[in-house]
Amino acid sequence: MSKARTVRFHEYGGPEVLRIEDLEVGDPGPGEVLLRVEAIGLNRAEALFRSGTYIEPARSFPARIGLEAAGVVEAVGEGVVGFTAGQSVSVVPSFSMNDHGVYAERAIVPASSLVPRPEGLGPVEGAAVWMPYVTAYGGLVEVGGMRAGDTVVLTGASSSVGLAAIRTAHRIGATPVATTRTRAKKDALLKAGAAEVIVTDEEDVAERVRDLTGGRGADLAFDGVAGPGLTGLVSAVAPGGTVLVYGAVSGLPTPYPGFELGMPAVSLRTYTMPETTRDPERLRRARAFVESGLRTGYVEAAVDRTFALDDIVAAHQAMEAGHQVGKIVVTVPR
Repeated sequence: MSKARTVRFHEYGGPEVLRIEDLEVGDPGPGEVLLRVEAIGLNRAEALFRSGTYIEPARSFPARIGLEAAGVVEAVGEGVVGFTAGQSVSVVPSFSMNDHGVYAERAIVPASSLVPRPEGLGPVEGAAVWMPYVTAYGGLVEVGGMRAGDTVVLTGASSSVGLAAIRTAHRIGATPVATTRTRAKKDALLKAGAAEVIVTDEEDVAERVRDLTGGRGADLAFDGVAGPGLTGLVSAVAPGGTVLVYGAVSGLPTPYPGFELGMPAVSLRTYTMPETTRDPERLRRARAFVESGLRTGYVEAAVDRTFALDDIVAAHQAMEAGHQVGKIVVTVPR
């Protein structure tokens, strides 16, 4: 058996609990693939898992971590079809980190989580593109029912999911209105394609959205922030519209505004990526959407910066600082 440098954590905590350890890799089992990892896409679900605040706790310690990666197939387990040794692939998050983790030089993952990596798409981009676009497409189109002509409000719009949501809205024919806390990222969001940018430290979201929509309000809101701002976001949506909460970057308690008198009659619900990745038909459509976008140039990876695997703690610190516009990617040397 060969060993691989693998990131684990032995207790909940901040980025400093992440450790790089030499571990036996083993062989892929039925339906599994052994992947030589070239790049890892970071996302906030991993920070929540590491800190003990994710939607599922670590089953035991030490715990592996990591959902998104790009690499090369080294071996396939029994029953795996469609993938062969030497093939370049990306990992689409569709499994529990209690079962698999891709923060490593080599990792065993379900073959069902892999997609072929098109020629010309490098490992950094291959590790950065799938989670944001599958999340955005699944939430906005599959669950939210976004259609051409809709106005959609996107909070936390400078995140990789937010940027993917901007491009997804344009591809469907909807109008993306981005929000950001300060002016620091306003120009970047306009350059990324936001039709309008609302600076929440300076402007009232509901009032501005009503102004932009002739008093009607937005058809859909896609919220990755949650917290106290949710009440204003609900007020920004037109009667009959939908608010999807897919993240909680604010870290603050989130009120439930549904029973307050005078609030619009909107649908308010949470959304998580597994609603798409663990539903074969939804995942098939999401894959088709992303693959078509990669071919036509409508879909592209938004990478803010990269770190080496040795700097995984610094990479998590940078992710949690929140200054990035797009994805933070960790590269794995051969």
